[in-house]
Amino acid sequence: MPDLDAARAILKETFGFAGFRPGQAEIVDALMAGENVLAVMPTGSGKSLCYQLPALAGGSLTVVVSPLIALMRDQVAALRLNGVAAGALNSATPRAEAAETHRHMREGRLRLLYISPERLMREEVLDGLARHAPARFAIDEAHCISQWGHDFRPDYRRLAELPDRFPDARFSAFTATADAITRQDIVERLFGGRAKVFVAGFDRPNLRIGIAPRNSAARQIDSLLDRYNGASGIVYTLSRKAAEQTAHRLAAAGRTALPYHAGMDQGDRDRHQDRFLTEDGVIMVATIAFGMGIDKPDVRFVAHANIPSTVEAFYQEIGRAGRDGLPAETLMLYGMDDIRLRRLMIDDSERPEEAKRVEHQRLNALLALCETAGCRRQALLGYFGEACEPCGNCDRCLAPVETIDGAVIAQKALSAALRTGERFGAEHLVAVLRGEETEKVRQFGHDRLPTFGVGADIGKTLWRSYLRQLVAADVLRIDLGGYGGLQLGGKGRAVLKGAESVALHGEAARESKSRKRAAAPLPADVDEALFARLKDLRLEIARADGVPPYVVFHDRSLQDMAARKPRSLHALAACHGVGARKLERYGDRFLAAIVADGEG
Repeated sequence: MPDLDAARAILKETFGFAGFRPGQAEIVDALMAGENVLAVMPTGSGKSLCYQLPALAGGSLTVVVSPLIALMRDQVAALRLNGVAAGALNSATPRAEAAETHRHMREGRLRLLYISPERLMREEVLDGLARHAPARFAIDEAHCISQWGHDFRPDYRRLAELPDRFPDARFSAFTATADAITRQDIVERLFGGRAKVFVAGFDRPNLRIGIAPRNSAARQIDSLLDRYNGASGIVYTLSRKAAEQTAHRLAAAGRTALPYHAGMDQGDRDRHQDRFLTEDGVIMVATIAFGMGIDKPDVRFVAHANIPSTVEAFYQEIGRAGRDGLPAETLMLYGMDDIRLRRLMIDDSERPEEAKRVEHQRLNALLALCETAGCRRQALLGYFGEACEPCGNCDRCLAPVETIDGAVIAQKALSAALRTGERFGAEHLVAVLRGEETEKVRQFGHDRLPTFGVGADIGKTLWRSYLRQLVAADVLRIDLGGYGGLQLGGKGRAVLKGAESVALHGEAARESKSRKRAAAPLPADVDEALFARLKDLRLEIARADGVPPYVVFHDRSLQDMAARKPRSLHALAACHGVGARKLERYGDRFLAAIVADGEG
């Protein structure tokens, strides 16, 4: 059985990477040892390599379940450029290419087969695949399996049948965003409760996180776009109409902006997506119909004109920025109308009542992130059960809001939660704290509690804000798996006893001073003029080959070339992301451009 050293050699020789990123080695090792694995890895951390390397090291077939044709196309193109026998079977695969893929499978040469869940679960496809005895299945975007995932898809649910159909195969599932209840559901449904779970961390330190009350969405978004003039980015809107109107407004102002939503003609959507993937400086103005599987590394900003649906959705959507590891910025605007619409969307959905309750509590958790007086990153990572120090790279760290000592307010809220049995949500606790004799308060006898009316001097709206802030600070915690009751969080006991302080704010956040900062420059050792010329060469090659530019080389590779300025193919091979096959295919042209720059 191949070991981790074999995978490490392939990593360098085939993909041109000097070593594993954090979290990759442990996952690859478990997969090569025959374990079933669920891996939760932040976007841009290299999860694809975790299932690609075992496939290559083991010399066997791995079936990769992927939700989007565009993602399959780009990943297969990138693998083939690196000399890997990979193929895809979907409705857009040309007949000749599909025949070649089937032939490579019959001959035992194919290492990675990308396929959608809808196509895979056809009876004739499963029967045909069984003849080739795949060694592994890797399921990408695995949160789609779970009814609790923010993008649940019924077709993904049937993937739970695969272990019975392929008892000798090993299974892995990958996602960038899954909270505890979603992870548990995936393990139960796909692995029968038995899998090795890796949570590699959720932090994306290169992303500057900003959240602000919406006072003039056009002005606030334009301010962000002005700092990233000529860069690629995404603006998310809540409705199709808003996507069309915003794209038109931006285009009229001279920006390259394109709409994208489910109501558009499929051909128009494909053309707009291809332009976004292949051109620099395109702004995609879209609903949530756009994004999953988009692996464009140089997205410099993601803006939300409206509040997303959940913390998981927010994390997934901002994660489309800065996948190359370079600085990127995010901005989320929110208003009361958004909150009302989101609640209506949940209530009007056809999901079971239990699922609706969970979705309401997840929306509450997102509102808590909006309300927090502390570090946004701390609150965001805390939702996923991960701790961090104040990041220094969010609007709250860069422009702190004025706060008050909230210990007494927090103690009143904690006492109300405890005395009502940690079973009730925010509205009921607010009624108890304010001394409101609602029918529910009287029904449970909570009008006779010592805490009844202790917060009568604070208005309803402010109490709701305080409770959301306490959730964000992990002083209170929402019971997502139950009925959404507010429970004591990790810091609750300490705050209740006066052993730990808590800061609260009672006003809308000011617009961050960080928003006046310019976009981050290139690293100091990068020759900017040479980098620009290498990007032009990359675009020329990409257009000729019919692939997105980043499939040829990522920006990070070009920056490394523009910093090192290699003068030989051997030296070029030492640059980031330059594997043996790409060196053979493109090395001479890029080397000639670098040498010509030096002679000029």
